[in-house]
Amino acid sequence: MRILKCYGKKIVRKELKACYKFFINEVNDNTKSEGYGLIRDKTILADNISSIASVGYGLAALVIGVKHKWISYKSAYNKAVGTLDTFINNVEGINGFFYHFVNMENGKREWDCEVSIIDTAIFICGALTAGEYFGKDVKKKAEILYKKINWQWYRNEKNNYFYMGYKPEIGFWGHWDMYAEQLMLYVLGVSSPTFPIDKSMYYTFQRKKADYCDIKDIIYTYCGTLFPYQFSHAWIDFRNLKDENQTDWFENSIKATKANRQYCINNMNNFKTYNENSWGLTSCLSPRGYCEFGAKPSDANLNKMNDGTVSPCGAIGSIIFTPNESIKAMEYYYNNFPKLWGKYGFKDGYNLEKKSPWFAEEYIGIDKGIELLMLENYLNGTVWRCFMKNKYVRAGLDILKIKRIAKYKNDSGIIGAAMLEYVQWNIYARVLKSWIDKLEKRAYYITIILKRRAKKMNREKELRSKIKYRGFGCVTITTR
Repeated sequence: MRILKCYGKKIVRKELKACYKFFINEVNDNTKSEGYGLIRDKTILADNISSIASVGYGLAALVIGVKHKWISYKSAYNKAVGTLDTFINNVEGINGFFYHFVNMENGKREWDCEVSIIDTAIFICGALTAGEYFGKDVKKKAEILYKKINWQWYRNEKNNYFYMGYKPEIGFWGHWDMYAEQLMLYVLGVSSPTFPIDKSMYYTFQRKKADYCDIKDIIYTYCGTLFPYQFSHAWIDFRNLKDENQTDWFENSIKATKANRQYCINNMNNFKTYNENSWGLTSCLSPRGYCEFGAKPSDANLNKMNDGTVSPCGAIGSIIFTPNESIKAMEYYYNNFPKLWGKYGFKDGYNLEKKSPWFAEEYIGIDKGIELLMLENYLNGTVWRCFMKNKYVRAGLDILKIKRIAKYKNDSGIIGAAMLEYVQWNIYARVLKSWIDKLEKRAYYITIILKRRAKKMNREKELRSKIKYRGFGCVTITTR
């Protein structure tokens, strides 16, 4: 137990800055290196391994750092330019897609990994976010990388699904055939100016629905793990958007997050780690290594899959969906388990099932990344604003017919976009009115001053007309 407790937005800001430090410290900052800007996949057992998804989150971290004055604009700008140059010139890939894991020193393939469509997308989302914020060369280079991606190459023409992965040794395998974290793929793919996909791909993948307790019609992921409900939402502001089928992905993530928490509450008797403030079953480190953990609804065998491990990033990554519940979870973790906290904030997981509680010793880039972006979006909406400014993102949503709906408030307590626009325009109107009032007052006073000056000038002119010069400095004043 901690003596000094931390609550509310204080713990939110504390974790935000701790997450940011991961991306600033765990990076190749040697400007002469071919791998400049590459960020570690994790802090242990990966000294020379970078995850391209970590780099995507790291580019967004530069934007967040400038906004909070943790780094200068110039320094962040130069880091972003250098990182994008590394991807343009050195990071290994095929048809615009990059290998999932690369060497931090030279950008070459590591761990016999796949050419990853989803990790490339996360990287590109970070690049476009940085491009919108910094502009200039950062934006130009981000667009160069985006335009290189051949989305059509990664599509299976027979079933109209994206493949799950690709290796030169074995070719393509698997499919994104069910709802998961891939929504960003369709938004980026349909608006590509070079290799666009048809919007039908977005409407082709399966949307299985199920209820859990009193939570109805959840479009669920196969394993019921939480991160698929979060990853695309870190970039795309889905609040009060619906597609042609009236699917509200933001509302769906709220329901899935609440179901995940309720599942943990319902299984408190089975696992000591679970309770109303210890929830958020997602992929993370565990006593068995890196594993997937999930909740209902799910098609997986949760009895075999779950072992009681909980990752803080599960609840934290859902703070935009369940702010009150997520902050209570953060308070619980921080105030009760000092071993769960370290130099980059909350570690990746903990498990209380055995006599000796287990706490992860390391940090994983994508888990710190989803925390960082969601916390910042919850506090300020920074990443959302930057990413949603991008013309290709806006075009992608428009092509997919994912459009804004009028709504005041959703279950998460976040004001709906339509109402937000209404409030903003009212604020603008009030500000404009105050400016007009001030200008009118100034104009009134200026008019008075000018009138006074005009009277004074008329008197002086009248006086001068009555003065006659007689030479040698003598004058005669004519009076009536």
